[in-house]
Amino acid sequence: MYPPMEENILKSNLKDKKIRDLLEHISITSSTVTCYFKCAQTNKSIISIVPFEPYEGKIKFSYKDILLHPIRSYNKYYHTPIVIYTYDNEHTLLLKAFDKISTKFQWNEETSQYIYVI
Repeated sequence: MYPPMEENILKSNLKDKKIRDLLEHISITSSTVTCYFKCAQTNKSIISIVPFEPYEGKIKFSYKDILLHPIRSYNKYYHTPIVIYTYDNEHTLLLKAFDKISTKFQWNEETSQYIYVI
């Protein structure tokens, strides 16, 4: 049996996985990410639009790096990948999109999935 803390983490991971299961498709433009969520049980769809944000982590440069290696510094800053979804990061665009519309869904313990309620 898992201690309560680990059980909550496992439930959280299950809920995150179920968010991904709601995803019908994603549309990406230069300024926005549009996520189309669909409930399999009610067959209802909802759209969430979030800004296409740059990397939230810190990219560190020194003046020496910028002066001696300007191209490498440019590539390091502008070519950092943006994460749409991953299991080990809670600041992904998919989770931000779901947070915007999460009031429209309710977690069902019996079926272990989100259900569209409105």
